[in-house]
Amino acid sequence: MVPLEMGWRHLLFENWPVDPAVVDAHLPDALTVDTHDGDAWLSAVPFTNVAVRPRGLPARLGLPLPELNLRTYVTRDGDPGVYFFSLDAAGLLGVIGARCFQHLPYYYARISLDAADGTVRFASRRRHPGARPAAYDATYRPTGPGFAAPEDPLARFLVERYRFYTQSPDGALRYADVDHDPWTLHPATATVTRNSLLEANGFARPSSTPTYYYSPGVDVTASRSKRWERGG
Repeated sequence: MVPLEMGWRHLLFENWPVDPAVVDAHLPDALTVDTHDGDAWLSAVPFTNVAVRPRGLPARLGLPLPELNLRTYVTRDGDPGVYFFSLDAAGLLGVIGARCFQHLPYYYARISLDAADGTVRFASRRRHPGARPAAYDATYRPTGPGFAAPEDPLARFLVERYRFYTQSPDGALRYADVDHDPWTLHPATATVTRNSLLEANGFARPSSTPTYYYSPGVDVTASRSKRWERGG
């Protein structure tokens, strides 16, 4: 699959600190839990992709793709990255393509995202045949001025990640790199009225209060999926 270009817009990062052993039990053996101040982290991230297209094509030819993912933070031989437990998306063709070519655990879902007057309303219902049901409803908005994520230790840990790892059906560890400007984040408030995403991925709901960040977004280029090799 060729490298892709897209924009990520109207993102909420809903983040919970958890015991590293809880996360480690759900990871491939090839990956190591990454921690911040002794905690592993789980993050639910609703947002929308815009202008998804092969690299080099004009943005007007791209497709929109609302999405919801559940992720954690890992390393492989010291190289930090993101590991996705699930990715729900509204575009059926995009879901099939990402499963086949990026080896990512995408699921087809019905998703709506409406952004107006500084507030985002997001709703997702998984409709993927044979998959565990998962639903997520949230209303969120920024509550303060933006700041550069690299300047805040926790924010840097959670969002300044430029590689994701995945495991192919044959058990091989694979990765892809993403390129974009550093994140600008805002402190945020969120009202999440329904969230079965954690349970759908085998996690108990954390007892901790989540930390919220909002970002208006970044423009992204993602590489093709590659088989991991030492020094890769």
